[in-house]
Amino acid sequence: MHDTWARLPDEILDAITERTGQVCTVRAAFGGSNTDLAVTVTGPAGRTFVKAAPKVSPDEDSPRVRALRREAAINPCVPEFAPRLLWTAEAGGWLAVGFEHIRGRHADYSPGNPDLLALAETVHRLQAVPCPEVVVMRVERRWEALAKDVSPMAGEALLHTDLNPHNLLITADGQVRVVDWAFASRGAAWVEIGQVVPWLIRAGHSPAEAEWWAEQFPSWADADPAAIDLHARLSAERWGRYSDAHPTSHVPAYLAVARRWAAHRHG
Repeated sequence: MHDTWARLPDEILDAITERTGQVCTVRAAFGGSNTDLAVTVTGPAGRTFVKAAPKVSPDEDSPRVRALRREAAINPCVPEFAPRLLWTAEAGGWLAVGFEHIRGRHADYSPGNPDLLALAETVHRLQAVPCPEVVVMRVERRWEALAKDVSPMAGEALLHTDLNPHNLLITADGQVRVVDWAFASRGAAWVEIGQVVPWLIRAGHSPAEAEWWAEQFPSWADADPAAIDLHARLSAERWGRYSDAHPTSHVPAYLAVARRWAAHRHG
């Protein structure tokens, strides 16, 4: 990520520094797989978290630029969850977005960890928020190539869709901030919990324990078990196809967890 900063076109660097002031330090962020640049920049006014990605052409956005635009669009709609969007800049064939920097640690979903309570409280609050009009992605479309009928996942609830431990930042005073809203979607409310269950399994919970945790949410408890079965099966199949197309080192672990949950549901 630091190398990417050094290779940024002068036009977008100038646009960023116009907003941050002279940059003193640049520190790469963990992850950032959905953007070309994710760094914490320190300037005269303090720290700013900056994401950036290049366009395909002056008139065509790349998938990562589209993701940044979606994240910027939803930000004002979820101020109680997301770090505040400070600015956007577009120059030199790149789009950059700047967010307030949150000093916090990533959540820990391991069994018995107090962060599970913070996660549950966050999900309960999120499930009560109406889906903003700016959210146009429909979550069921993720699986429409894998099944004839994915309507059980459809709905009008606001879904973050990726509440993994690295997307929950917990501050020293216990506040929780949710980051990476690029794939926020609308769909059935229970799908949000279904997206969390594999992260609990990956953190050390058994599938039965993860589902017991999920039962605290009315949307999950009231969901048709057959719909949850479908979600688990299609998620495993989607990871399998992704693994075949992208045989990188981190994919097998996610695929193993997805298959373990699907096997539990159909066992």
